[in-house]
Amino acid sequence: MKMKRKIIEIDESKCNGCGQCVEACAEGAIQLMNGKAKLIADNYCDGLAACVGECPVDAIKVIEREADAFDPEAVEHHLRQLSAQNFGFRTETSLPCGCPSTKMEMFNSHCDAANQPVSHACADSALTHWPVQIRLVPASAPFLQKAHLLVASDCTPVAYPDFHKDFLKGRTVLVGCPKFDDTAEYIKKFAEIFRIADIQSVTILIMEVPCCSKMPMIIQEGMALAGKNIPTEIVVVSGKGIIVKRDKLAA
Repeated sequence: MKMKRKIIEIDESKCNGCGQCVEACAEGAIQLMNGKAKLIADNYCDGLAACVGECPVDAIKVIEREADAFDPEAVEHHLRQLSAQNFGFRTETSLPCGCPSTKMEMFNSHCDAANQPVSHACADSALTHWPVQIRLVPASAPFLQKAHLLVASDCTPVAYPDFHKDFLKGRTVLVGCPKFDDTAEYIKKFAEIFRIADIQSVTILIMEVPCCSKMPMIIQEGMALAGKNIPTEIVVVSGKGIIVKRDKLAA
């Protein structure tokens, strides 16, 4: 049933495709299509506009127009479908003092293939340091000094089969999840890293999903806070492990 009511309107000319509005919409009414946020169905939008405050470029506003009435049952069905497509889980744990995950190490990657049966010989690991989680690595870590930095969303090493060979080799890696982790904390951490570590280049490896689109924004805001302009490449990987996009940002 059509009725005159409040509903959001998205200005695609302003939208930068960051995906923050997608996460903010509890009804799943917004999706990214061709790099732009779109309202996919009027009856999914309740008009309360939680998304407006999350848009960093003011591309969303509330207007009043003829639209389908908000339909909670349709929203519930829609969210079940989204959940089936994007199932996952997360557990919250606190690291105890002295957890091995926080122990900083630098090492030369190798595989002692000579001591392995031929059928069990492994490829060399390109990892040169520990830890790798963004939240665990201090900005003062020695392996960050003058590094070619690889910032990888958590899922990318699983999705991309040649992660070590094509991306990790010759780079210092930090991994994290832009969807579940604290965006503000990440921005502050990268700003500190860029201020003190003399980073030479940044490669950002993300998945082809809306939540991952926050990672380049985090890195760019961290650089801006640090007053740095570092050569950056953004690489996007599909769920099938195929590189679908590469963008180099001018330094």
